[in-house]
Amino acid sequence: MAQLAPGYSQIGFVSKQMGVPVEGQFRKFDAQIAFDPKKPEGGTVALQIDMASATLGVPQSDAELPKAPWFDTARFPKASFQSSAIKGLGGGRFDIAGRLTIKGHTQELVVPVTITQSADRSTATGSFTIQRLAFKVGEGEWTDTSMVGDEVQVRFKLVLTGLRPL
Repeated sequence: MAQLAPGYSQIGFVSKQMGVPVEGQFRKFDAQIAFDPKKPEGGTVALQIDMASATLGVPQSDAELPKAPWFDTARFPKASFQSSAIKGLGGGRFDIAGRLTIKGHTQELVVPVTITQSADRSTATGSFTIQRLAFKVGEGEWTDTSMVGDEVQVRFKLVLTGLRPL
């Protein structure tokens, strides 16, 4: 079982507000990874994200994110990803299929992941795009995508210890 190396991993997101990219991040998350890079088909990846830890780095915006139109953290404190299949593509690249759940809404997706290894650490990086409205993120007046775009790019860097060599 691989473990997250504390303080090194990042999960960020980029949305467009009035056409301008705005970057944010989640400061708290956890992962359970049981995965042999040489036999990826039998592996599993589970991730839980503390939605109240989201920040855009602007206090006024950060105060809005936990509210009901956005993440509704009182009712839905965590988002999750649970893998259903892992496919090795060679060269440290993998496709991880699974279910992403945000605000009680679930979507199937395939996440491309690249793993690099050095010394006792492995780094899994990747990005994928979701449609925020499919998860009811930004309800009411915020469904207007001219203000906040529907596409959100999620980027991650998970630094792990205990992953078997590639």
